[in-house]
Amino acid sequence: MNDTVMVTGGAGFLGSHLCDRLVKDQRDVLCIDNLYTGSRNNIRHLLGSEYFEFQQHDVTLPLYVEVGQIYNLACPASPVHYQHDPVQTTKTSVHGAISGCCWV
Repeated sequence: MNDTVMVTGGAGFLGSHLCDRLVKDQRDVLCIDNLYTGSRNNIRHLLGSEYFEFQQHDVTLPLYVEVGQIYNLACPASPVHYQHDPVQTTKTSVHGAISGCCWV
């Protein structure tokens, strides 16, 4: 069984804090983020960790990886961002959740 934890939206505010905690607990973390509202600065301190891997990717597109757990936090979370492109926000939430079912 694969023990890697995937965090979509992992470079965002909430996702980066979850990645911090998981790495602190010595869990293997695959952080996925398209950096639309997330920031590489939020995860910069984790990039050298043996427990952390970052992949820039949009969850509305297929991604084929084997992981044991998924935390889907990919979604623009502020009104400024989700009102700017409500269709993309909906696609991120819906496609991200649907794809998440297929990633395991």
